[in-house]
Amino acid sequence: MVRDVKVLSVLIRRRYREGASIAVVARELGVSKTTVQRHVPVQERRDAAAAARQRHRNRAQTPYEQALRTQVMRLYGSGMPQQRVAATLGISVEAVVARLEPSQRRSKQEAARLAVEQQGGLLPQEEVVARYVQGATMAELGRLYGVHPTTIRRRIPDDLVRSRSRTPQPRSWPRTQYQRTLVDEEVRRRYAAGESAYALAREFGVSTHTIRARIPNADWRARLPEEAPVSPSRPARPKTGGVRMVLVLSDEEILARYRAGQSATAIGRAAGVDCRTILRRIPEDERRSHLQAQRLNRPAPDIDAGTIRALRARGLSWEAIAAETGLSAKTLRARA
Repeated sequence: MVRDVKVLSVLIRRRYREGASIAVVARELGVSKTTVQRHVPVQERRDAAAAARQRHRNRAQTPYEQALRTQVMRLYGSGMPQQRVAATLGISVEAVVARLEPSQRRSKQEAARLAVEQQGGLLPQEEVVARYVQGATMAELGRLYGVHPTTIRRRIPDDLVRSRSRTPQPRSWPRTQYQRTLVDEEVRRRYAAGESAYALAREFGVSTHTIRARIPNADWRARLPEEAPVSPSRPARPKTGGVRMVLVLSDEEILARYRAGQSATAIGRAAGVDCRTILRRIPEDERRSHLQAQRLNRPAPDIDAGTIRALRARGLSWEAIAAETGLSAKTLRARA
């Protein structure tokens, strides 16, 4: 990299006047393109840009460029997509797009429609129709040939199209033991013999609603919704207390232990019950708050600031004092 600004300016101008681009000059001299632009006069840059545009126009008039543009327009006009045109001519897709006029380029919808038509034109129509007549569905044929079922539908004559509601579709897979033909007479006979609608639905592979639709209302054993009687409303009963659990400790002993400082959890562990059961035996006005219980269960050591300063004067660290006193280092710093 050139350190002298004057030498750098001379080198940049000389290489740029020789025909090198701004990017090439910046890469050769190890500077940025902005630095190169600062050392090249504006008029020279404008003249170079005008000369480049003129060279591009002159190249478009060459016999090779005209022949290439003609081939691109011919292949693209025949319905070939841009990718195949580029692969055929050995150029990039951008070069194909640059040689097409904006009015000649197809939209995305038109390109997709043309691709589907070309793909459908490669389908063996006689084979598709033969498979469909033998019982294959349009969806199965679409998966087989890799096209949409609508493309298969366009290849089948209207007089051969099967109706979904009238003609049962033959299946290409065997029926399981739970898939049987549903016969209304058999369903009514077996239901009248005592079989449940749930058992019939499992055997025929249908829902209970389908079985219900085959059975007349007079033979249906369940109560119809419109015939269901309205049950009279019952008066609400006053809630009575449940059976009180008998504990190993009496209520007086539980209250005495709680007043002595034991927690509800410790008393419940001694009685073999949950702490909530113990709290229900204690009056509301005597229950401790969360902060009171926390101070009672985890009492802080009575260490004053003088003791903490004396330990620090002995050379102990905050962590060592915390381990000795049972307090955290943050609490020790606050008390000191």
